[in-house]
Amino acid sequence: MLLGDARTGKLADNITGFGRALRRAGVRTDSARIALAGQAAMLVGVASKPDLSAALEAVMVSREQDRLVFRELFDVYFRNPEVANKLLAQMLPSAEGKAEPGKRRPRVREALSPQKALGQSQPKQEDQKVDFDAAMTASELQRLKHADFNALGAAEYRLVERLARDIALPIPTVTARRTQPGAHGARMHWPGVMRHAARSGGELMRLPRLQRREHPLPLLVLVDVSGSMERYSRLLLAFLHAATRGKMGQKGRCDVFAFGTHLTDLTPAFRLADSDAMLAAASVAIEDFAGGTRLGESLATLREQHARRLVGRRTLVLLITDGLDTGEPEALARELAWLRRRSQRVLWLNPLLRFDGYAPLAQGSAVLHRQAHGMLAVHNLSKLQELAASLAAILRR
Repeated sequence: MLLGDARTGKLADNITGFGRALRRAGVRTDSARIALAGQAAMLVGVASKPDLSAALEAVMVSREQDRLVFRELFDVYFRNPEVANKLLAQMLPSAEGKAEPGKRRPRVREALSPQKALGQSQPKQEDQKVDFDAAMTASELQRLKHADFNALGAAEYRLVERLARDIALPIPTVTARRTQPGAHGARMHWPGVMRHAARSGGELMRLPRLQRREHPLPLLVLVDVSGSMERYSRLLLAFLHAATRGKMGQKGRCDVFAFGTHLTDLTPAFRLADSDAMLAAASVAIEDFAGGTRLGESLATLREQHARRLVGRRTLVLLITDGLDTGEPEALARELAWLRRRSQRVLWLNPLLRFDGYAPLAQGSAVLHRQAHGMLAVHNLSKLQELAASLAAILRR
């Protein structure tokens, strides 16, 4: 089978350009995978477009969250060879495909944008104009602050993920039984009184007291890693890791679990100091990413194997999910009732609150709405900044 002459481009150049477009869309594809894609195309041929798509997807995609991006970009890029060649030469502002331009994923639109197309020639010196770079102006930051995480392009998503790590989340505190020396308190700190008296020749110049210590509330974070929560899960994990780093040491505790079709303990990964290393370790640990959601069975595993993670009915539970559960509502209600009894507050962080007029009509959402102490929105940066105040308000209630 003759697939084209390497001197004139044809399929080999198209596959190379397609691999570069995948990288621009945030898909982890290197030169070795692009070479394997060329070998796969030689084996399956080009007679059947679905077979070619499946072969390239098998060697070029390594993460479940990139599959839909690959399929949509493949459909647009390989609509026909002429469109692909025009795209590589930037003779068209965008490629034509089955997906409407307004309905394409942000990562696909960004990969096919004219500014990043292959073969872009540099303008002549006399034709260059002085333009101000407004990529990080106040208006752009304001737009990203209120942009839904699921509507961001690949570059915007990476930027927002970095910005989310700088958002502070003061952990609510609880009064402990143990005491420490302080300026206020009901009891005298007699050893301190005697030490101060010895320094002043026996005169009682200062009367230290004992006050109760303040400890951060123990945190239990349950993160949904199903397909509908793909982009929210990673960003919220990075946000919570940076917000609790250095604050949950000897005086506090933070346990993190991911759930999809089963429960995965991410607490060892969360102990890593670097957020990028934590995300990499979490990706390796999670085996059911982009699968279904069975929260009831996951909570049953938590009750049977990790019940000691809930500290003395003082634990603050953050349940991050859209509520689209596929399990039995009765089992979910039973396990949520147990979790509610064993913790101080169960807070539902729901990305679907980005929709105006949202109502928990699904069976799993209705059960969560009845059992949770509060439901908070976490779909953009502004909502993450308001999260600390919302937590404090619900705890005072």
